[in-house]
Amino acid sequence: MNGTRHVLITGASRGIGAHLVRHYLAHDNVVIGCARGGAAITHKRYTHMCVDVTDEQAVQTLLGDIRKRFGALDVLINNAGIASMNPVALTPFETARQIMATNFLGTFAFTRAGLRLLRSSTAGRIVNFTTVAVPLRLEGEAIYAASKSAVETFTRIVAREAAPFGVTCNAVGPSPVHTHLTDAVPADRIDRLISRQAVPRWAEPDDVANVIDFFLRPESAMVTGQIVYLGGIG
Repeated sequence: MNGTRHVLITGASRGIGAHLVRHYLAHDNVVIGCARGGAAITHKRYTHMCVDVTDEQAVQTLLGDIRKRFGALDVLINNAGIASMNPVALTPFETARQIMATNFLGTFAFTRAGLRLLRSSTAGRIVNFTTVAVPLRLEGEAIYAASKSAVETFTRIVAREAAPFGVTCNAVGPSPVHTHLTDAVPADRIDRLISRQAVPRWAEPDDVANVIDFFLRPESAMVTGQIVYLGGIG
C-alpha cells in the first residue's frame, strides 16, 4: 500500500483495532481511531476520538470533525464489535439489542456518515468485519453471528450502491485471534473451532491486516462485495 491516505478505524483502543492503527501508521498513513475509551497509542499522525458507535449523532459529529480537520477520508475500517457467547435461551433481550446495535447499526452509521467523504477519494475503501461464526453456525453465538450476517448482506449491497463513486466495500472474517473477545471463550471450545479450519491454528492480527491490505490496494478497484474468511472456512 503506497502513499499517504486518511484511514478511520473504529474500535481502535485495543485488540485488532489497535494493531491496525499501528500497522497503518507504519505505512505512513494519517490514522484516525475511535472507541468509547481513550487512546493506547501516541503518534504525530494519529488522532484518537472517543465515541459510542451506536450514537448516531455522535458518529455524524465525528465525521464532520474529520472533514473540518483533515478534509479527506480514503479508508473506513468498521472494526468495532462486541459479543456474548450464550445459548439463545440464556441471552437477555438487552444483550441482544446491544450486540445488534454495536455490530450492525454501528457499521451502518459509520458507513452512511463516511460515504460523502469517501466519494471524494480517488480510491475510497470500506472494510467491514464479520466472523467465521457465520458459516460455521456455532452454537452459543446465535446473536453475534446474526449481527455479523447482517453486516455481510449490508456489505454486498453497499458494494453495489457505492461502486458508481469509485468506492469499494468488502469484509474480512477472522478465525480466532487472541483478543478480549476470545479470552472469554473456554479453551476447549476454541480448540474445537480451530480443528475445523483447513489451517488449524490461531490467526494473528497480521493475518487480518494482510486481507485488509489486499482490499485497500489501488489494484483492487475491481474487488468489491467480497467476504474473506481466514483459516479456510466458508
